[in-house]
Amino acid sequence: MKLLNIDYIPGKDIEVLDMVKGTVVHSKNFGKDFMASMKTLVGGEITSYTEMLNEARQIAVKRMVDEAEALGADAVINVRYGTSAVMSGAAEVIAYGTAVKILEKR
Repeated sequence: MKLLNIDYIPGKDIEVLDMVKGTVVHSKNFGKDFMASMKTLVGGEITSYTEMLNEARQIAVKRMVDEAEALGADAVINVRYGTSAVMSGAAEVIAYGTAVKILEKR
């Protein structure tokens, strides 16, 4: 599955199928959340949150791709991500875009 953050596929004609999305609410356990709060005292990257968001993005993208594949799409264009804090230590991640079919040139 081709994923692009532009609204076309260079050199290809496409048929727009539908908007697709994948979303997940992800959290870390209390122990890692506690250690992250301690890290704020000394500064630097909070790797447990970086890992949490990377994992959540992967899940959201997989769900978006699954939805696109169910429509018979060859690609998802104009891919975007969004995040929001749901509660302390938990974040929602959404991946969304436009599912398209690549048309054969005649």
